[in-house]
Amino acid sequence: MPDPHIRMAVLDDGDALGELDRTTWSTLHEVMPPPRPPYRPFFDEEHPPGDLLVAELAGEIVGYIRLVPPTPLASNAHVRQIRGLAVAGTARRHGVGRALLRAACAEARRQGATRITLRVLGHNTPARELYAAEGFAVEGVLPGEFHLAGRYVDDVLMGRGLTAY
Repeated sequence: MPDPHIRMAVLDDGDALGELDRTTWSTLHEVMPPPRPPYRPFFDEEHPPGDLLVAELAGEIVGYIRLVPPTPLASNAHVRQIRGLAVAGTARRHGVGRALLRAACAEARRQGATRITLRVLGHNTPARELYAAEGFAVEGVLPGEFHLAGRYVDDVLMGRGLTAY
């Protein structure tokens, strides 16, 4: 499989990204209930296209990563947070998630960030292994933070530096 093309999202990507969200929904990585019709637009005032990088293979969107400031505070402006990563089932285990993660780190650096963080469910072993392989370390755990599919699941906080402090 060729390397994915990573680019910034545009408004016209909304339908494809919404469909990707619906087809990849799982309690492995999602704390919200499954999407049900009528579906809300993928992009809105709080979730603009400029917050997303998308991965394409053969011109088809196969993944995305959302990168945002964690708060509006000036004292926290040096940090970016990953708030969503999705990869189509057909594109998993082909480097798409890794390419998106590396592109997000590069974009965060371009925006002047020196640190990047994320939250991942404790039972999401594939994602945790990917993040660890890309230099993210566990910085905290909220035990039993979510009740999903009949069991309590930890919320794991991970982060890494992007440059020397």
